[in-house]
Amino acid sequence: MSANGKVIPHTPLAVDFWHVRKCPGSRLFFLTHMHSDHTVGLTSTWSNRPIYCSPVTATLLRLKLQVKEQWIHPLELCEPYLLPLDDIGKEKVTVTLIDANHCPGAVMFLFEGYFGTILYTGDFRYTPSMLREPCLRTSTAIDILYLDNTNCDPNRSLPSRQKATQEIKEIIRSNPDHNVVIGLYSLGKETLLVELAMEFKTWVEVSFERMETIKALELPDVFTTEPGAGRIRVVEQSRVYYTTAHDLNKEHPTLAILPTSRLFISPHPNLHVVPYSDHSSYQELVDFVSALRPSSIVPIVGSCVPGGLSALLPHKKRHEIHVPESVRQYMLREPERQFSSSVYTGLCRRNLRPRAPKGVIFDTPLKKSRKLYEEASEAESMEPDGSEEETDTGSSRKDSDCILVDVNVKVPTNKERSCDQILSETQVMMESAQNGQLSEDNFGAEGIQANSSSEYSCGDCNTLGLLQNSPDRDSLSSTSNSTELSWEMIEEHENNLLKCLPFSEEDFKPWGVLPLVQTFTVSPVKDSEQEPI
Repeated sequence: MSANGKVIPHTPLAVDFWHVRKCPGSRLFFLTHMHSDHTVGLTSTWSNRPIYCSPVTATLLRLKLQVKEQWIHPLELCEPYLLPLDDIGKEKVTVTLIDANHCPGAVMFLFEGYFGTILYTGDFRYTPSMLREPCLRTSTAIDILYLDNTNCDPNRSLPSRQKATQEIKEIIRSNPDHNVVIGLYSLGKETLLVELAMEFKTWVEVSFERMETIKALELPDVFTTEPGAGRIRVVEQSRVYYTTAHDLNKEHPTLAILPTSRLFISPHPNLHVVPYSDHSSYQELVDFVSALRPSSIVPIVGSCVPGGLSALLPHKKRHEIHVPESVRQYMLREPERQFSSSVYTGLCRRNLRPRAPKGVIFDTPLKKSRKLYEEASEAESMEPDGSEEETDTGSSRKDSDCILVDVNVKVPTNKERSCDQILSETQVMMESAQNGQLSEDNFGAEGIQANSSSEYSCGDCNTLGLLQNSPDRDSLSSTSNSTELSWEMIEEHENNLLKCLPFSEEDFKPWGVLPLVQTFTVSPVKDSEQEPI
């Protein structure tokens, strides 16, 4: 299906145009009405760009396309609105909506800004009352008129909708024993259906989908979804195109009516084509252009403007449009990404940032681990509640290059632990090192309990730094292949262990055990001496 939309040159405005990759500079999007040829590319996934439309169209936009509420901005008709065209509020555009007399919710847009005055009609059926709108009566001259040229054929005339309605009534009245099938688009000509229901005092049978639209529009209660409840039935227009006389009269004598301005030759006498149109006729377009006298015309459908309409233009020289620098920067900037809910925000945050490693990392290079640790710590600080942590525990265990320690196990503080416990744990580790059995398991949950929030962590000097800076890390990471360490290496590892011990000489004095550990040099690590990770 072809799209009938336009990007307004030299502006961040787009009307009925939804292919954002083809209009990277557009920031404000406007929807004239909800016919499908004006919503090509607009889906429920639309985001990060506002959509301005009438209140009725906003209701249908939520109902039919499920566009998220945060992107829909309904504007009242005949009220001027100021919308920003840059980030600093320096440049603005005045937007006024005018009833387009086309289908429920259809409007024209009048734009006024640094680019001059632009009237975008969308699909419309001209009536003289449009020229009495205050914004058109008092506005300056129209610089550019984007015109609905659907019926722009000088050789073809169209009756008014009132005359076309009378013709349809006469067809139904002349066939009193026939049921009536009317072929319509999914939106439009609802006033015709209501008038026929009132005239012939019958229900109008519609589909469930159309009934949803009718309820949203709050139309009179003349519609039903019950089969056979009324004499008049509404079907999709395409079904009437291919219907046959046999199909229509299979169960009951039936006639079909196709209210359209399209040229269509009826294949049989029971199919009646009536020139009922929601688009302006050529003569109506002439009257409209003659009254507005715009500087230029841009056709919405195709690219051809009949010579009769071009001859009505005043042929004024169009001044060159200068785009303000603030608007230019606004058009170049990437629209800010926003999320529709806090839940979606949490999911994105979990997918983009790794969780903090809990345990000892063996295989990650120092620089890379430092970056991962900083990012993960930041991610944890942003967690909104405990539910996300429970959700991510399984994935973090699977993806992280670390040995996990159960963080739910309470680690006692220095004051809660006895000196005997501290010494016994130290002696076990020293004996393991002397026997050449220092491995990853000695540094796991049964060895040094790694917890970033524990009082035992020596600032940034933790077991990660100890193992990664070890000259013989490979021998430490494999228990089965470990060999006897030289006394020099044992002494080096002992000193490294002692530097990271969570106690000092002062902790032993109250217990009277200082002579026992005086063979070792224990010095607490100051913050300035800690090795960053």
